Amino acid sequence: MKHKQVIEQLLGKARVRINGMEPGDILVHNDKFYGRVLAEGSLGLGESYMDGWWDAGRLDEFFSKFHSVPLDQAVVDKHLVINALKARLFNMQNKRLSKRVAQQHYDLDSAFYEKMLGPRMQYTCAYWKRAQDLEAAQEHKLDLICRKLRLQKGDRVLELGCGWGGFAHYAATTYGCHVTAYNISAQQVAYARQWCKGLPVEIVHGDYREARGEFDKVAAIGLCEHVGYKNYRTLMQTIHRSLKRRGLCLVHTIGNNASVSTADPWFDKYIFPGGMLPSVAQLSAAMDDLLVMEDWHNFGPDYDRTLVAWQDNVDRHWEELKTSFDERFYRTWRYYLLSLAGAFRARRIHLWQIVMSKQGVLGGYEPVR
Repeated sequence: MKHKQVIEQLLGKARVRINGMEPGDILVHNDKFYGRVLAEGSLGLGESYMDGWWDAGRLDEFFSKFHSVPLDQAVVDKHLVINALKARLFNMQNKRLSKRVAQQHYDLDSAFYEKMLGPRMQYTCAYWKRAQDLEAAQEHKLDLICRKLRLQKGDRVLELGCGWGGFAHYAATTYGCHVTAYNISAQQVAYARQWCKGLPVEIVHGDYREARGEFDKVAAIGLCEHVGYKNYRTLMQTIHRSLKRRGLCLVHTIGNNASVSTADPWFDKYIFPGGMLPSVAQLSAAMDDLLVMEDWHNFGPDYDRTLVAWQDNVDRHWEELKTSFDERFYRTWRYYLLSLAGAFRARRIHLWQIVMSKQGVLGGYEPVR
């Protein structure tokens, strides 16, 4: 069977047509696309889009359909097999290798992120329950975290992985907390230190495993996706040793339906080297006999809306951004954001906020929504 016929049959299972008229259909510009995808799997699909070999009316809708059926199981992805073998043999997220994602992704020009993310500089899922725009939704997310942690004035808070300092700034200015935050990205650390200057905030350029001290609360917002399956237990041990006897912790992470040991090959190469999404089973095993699970909140559909809002921001500012970034960068970023949006829409992946305590909340924990 010819390569094109194989791809047509596979996509047909997801109700996707080649050169069709529906938003989720794809338009193929180069017939080499078919053989490339069959030979290279996920990497070939993503790289051929970067090269302009195909397009979709709505890339997010294509991936929503794509993930509605297990199409990835129909193609043997040699890169995924190789990466899984490497992950078994080595700790791909040790202190040395974990720095790759900071250098490749997070140390990108902060001016680009300012345009994409908006004034709160939040690079994690917003909370849209009562919000009409991205800025409000991100503020609601920050306040949701603070309320779930029961922050009080004077609390000492440890943040593991702090991005550009948005949560530290919010917790310090709105709730009167002292925040100590660890981050391995030099660019983000410099930005966070400047933004939080004059506040009771200490930004440490260091790995989460290096955290020291005892705290009332611990927050890990968007860190767990970079920890790796061999280090989930280490993360929970770090949280445990850092919490006071009656302390609370919140982990905000993208989650996977299945337990995996490696990431999608395209994302591993171009977006988040060493990244992977934890499963319920992996996280529950990691916290076993260390922490009490008080609340597990899934609002994954909100990430779909957040990712689309980020892409809309990139599109709105592209005329000024393209003086620093080329068309290939634009297509790479668009593929990244909208393919994830489609995966969330199909409920293939999720957004979890998990509240844990060190010794249990006396009288029980009242969930916050």
